[in-house]
Amino acid sequence: MNAKALALKTLPALAIIAFTGSGFAQEAVEPATAVAEAASSGAPAEQTVFILNTLLFLISGFLVMWMAAGFAMLEAGLVRRKNVAMQLLKNISLFAIAGLAYYLIGYKLMYPGDSWMIGYEAQGEDGPYIVGYLGAIGTAVLEAVGVAPEAADDLSYATTGSDFFFQLMFCATTASIVSGTLAERIKLWPFLIFIVVLTGLIYPVQAAWKWGGGFLDTQLGFLDFAGSTVVHSVGGWAALVGAIILGARTGRYNKDGTSTAMPGSSMPLATLGTFILWLGWFGFNGGSQLALGSVGDAADVSRIFANTNMGAAGGAVAALLLTQLIYKKVDLTMVLNGALAGLVSITAEPLTPGLGMAALIGGVGGVIVVFAVPMLDRLKIDDVVGAIPVHLFAGIWGTLAVVITNPDASLFGQVASIVIVGVFVTVTSGIVWLALKATMGIRVSEEEERLGLDKTEVGLEAYPEF
Repeated sequence: MNAKALALKTLPALAIIAFTGSGFAQEAVEPATAVAEAASSGAPAEQTVFILNTLLFLISGFLVMWMAAGFAMLEAGLVRRKNVAMQLLKNISLFAIAGLAYYLIGYKLMYPGDSWMIGYEAQGEDGPYIVGYLGAIGTAVLEAVGVAPEAADDLSYATTGSDFFFQLMFCATTASIVSGTLAERIKLWPFLIFIVVLTGLIYPVQAAWKWGGGFLDTQLGFLDFAGSTVVHSVGGWAALVGAIILGARTGRYNKDGTSTAMPGSSMPLATLGTFILWLGWFGFNGGSQLALGSVGDAADVSRIFANTNMGAAGGAVAALLLTQLIYKKVDLTMVLNGALAGLVSITAEPLTPGLGMAALIGGVGGVIVVFAVPMLDRLKIDDVVGAIPVHLFAGIWGTLAVVITNPDASLFGQVASIVIVGVFVTVTSGIVWLALKATMGIRVSEEEERLGLDKTEVGLEAYPEF
C-alpha cells in the first residue's frame, strides 16, 4: 500500500480521535464509553452536545463576519468612484472598533446574568426572575484556558468564547448598516466616534431587553428570533436619524422637487456584496437556533437555512417584477436590495413558516423597498445605498409578520417592542449625532465633497488610474 492510500485510510480514524477531545492518551476510555452508552440510549453524550453547539456558534459567527465583506463590497459598488476608498476604510474600521467596544462594555451590558444595574425581582409561575432594564458594567470574561467541559456550568450549551464571538458579529452588523446611508458626505472621525457609542452602549442596552432576559422578553413576550428589530431596525433607526441631521449630498435634490441620479461606481461589486450577504445570512439566522446537539436542533437549523433562502428569493423576485411593472425596466439596485429586504424580513422568525410563507414574507420586504426608496427621495432623506428601507422598514415588517406564523407571538408585544426600541435608538442616536455636530462637525465642506472623500479624508484613491 503506498503512502497516499495509507493516509486516505487513516484520515477518518484521525478525525475521530481529534473530535473525541484533547489529551487522548489519558482519556481514551471514558469518552469512548460515554459516547457508546449515549448512542445505545438514544441520547447524545454531554460533551458531544457541548462540542456541537460550540461548533455551530463558531461556524455561524465567521459566516456573519463574512457579511462585513458583503457590506463593504455593496457600499463600494453603490457609492461614486471618488468615495470608494472612504467606504472601505469605514467598514474595516467600524468592524475593529465594534470588537473592542463590545469586549470592553457591550457584552456585559447585553448579558448581565443576574447582575442587572437597574431591574427588579418578580415572581413567576416557575419561581422568581429578574425584570431587567440596564445590564452590568464590565469587560467580557471567557472561561479559563484548559477548563474541561466537565467543569462547565452547563454542558448542554457551549463555550463562552464561541458565544462572545457569535454575539459580537451581530453587534458589528448593526454598525455596518449605518455606514452606507451616510456615505459621500460624512467626516471619518465623527462617524467612528458614533460607532463606539452605538456598539458599546446603544446596541447592547436594547439587545439585553430581549436576548439578555430583559423586560421586553419577560414582560411583553417579544419574539425576535435573529434580530429583525434588535439588529436591523436598530441600525436603520440610527442611520435615519443620522441622515436627517447630516443632510443630503450636494446636488442630490433640486428646487423643483426632483432628484438627481448619482449612479454607483460598480454594479459587479454591489452584486458581489449582495451574494456575500446572502451567504452570511445562513449563519446569522441558522446560528440563532443556539443549539445543534440533538436531532431536533439539526432539523430546525436546516429548516431555518431553507426558509432564509426562500425569504431572499421572494424579496428579489418581488422587486424584479415590480420594477418592470412600474418603470418598464428592471432596476438592478432594487433587485439587490429586494433580496436583502427579504432576508431582513424573515430574520425575526425563520423557523416556524413553511417555505411558501417564507417566500411571501420576503416578497413583502421586496415590495417595501420598491416603494420606500422613492418615498425617502420625496422627503429629501438621502440614503445612498437604500439601507433604511432594507433594514428599518423591512425589519419592522418582519417583526410584525412573526404574529402570522408563530402562535406564541402577540401583536401588542411585537408592536410595543418595536416602538420602545425605536424611541430609545432614535433619542440616543439623535443626542450623539447632535453632540458631534455641535463639537467637531460631522459633515465635510462642499468643496471636499465635490473632490471626493478619497482625496480629502483618506488621501488614497480606490481607482487612481481613472
